[in-house]
Amino acid sequence: MMLPANILAMFFLSALLLALAPGPDNLFVLAQSAQHGKKAGLAVTAGLCTGLIVHTSAVACGVAALIVSSPMAFDALKYCGAAYLLWLAWLSFRAGAGTDASDTAAAKMPATPVHRLYGRGIIMNITNPKVLVFFLAFLPQFASPKYGAMPPQILILGILFILATIIVFGGISLVAGTFGERVKTSRTGQLVLNWLTGTLFAALAIRLVLFRN
Repeated sequence: MMLPANILAMFFLSALLLALAPGPDNLFVLAQSAQHGKKAGLAVTAGLCTGLIVHTSAVACGVAALIVSSPMAFDALKYCGAAYLLWLAWLSFRAGAGTDASDTAAAKMPATPVHRLYGRGIIMNITNPKVLVFFLAFLPQFASPKYGAMPPQILILGILFILATIIVFGGISLVAGTFGERVKTSRTGQLVLNWLTGTLFAALAIRLVLFRN
């Protein structure tokens, strides 16, 4: 048996609303898109969605429950994620800007290769235990043994959540990327954008460290 269409529709709508709600992942996409451009934002989105595949698989296989129930594993994941965010904050703070109008074209180009931005999205997502806890609590609410084996249901729900994430985060990437390209025509705008991005990453790192399971 398959999950009923009304449950799938309700889940997809919930996933869209959750993706729109301000959180670490969409703020991360917003910051990277504004700082590096639309393609960068889309690459980060792809990386985050790859991370969601890992979280979905972890929930379906029961690994997520083991990690969440282990304080040592949970804290290790959390501190790795916070350290990575602080490193990104440092990179943003030390990023320079063009010195005159001749540097405008270069300023519009992504400062980081696309494959690295994709990797950032993966690391950002899989080292965030809040996502793991959320998936562990959220996905099973829409699954039931009466519709068959639980793992396939969890995987289907995870795929729908990823689709909702692509739609919302893709839109954020395009809008924020366009805004960032305009701001970076100014040297001062570039510097302000870099510092705001670095501050956001640092704040997300602190928030992650303070998170308790």
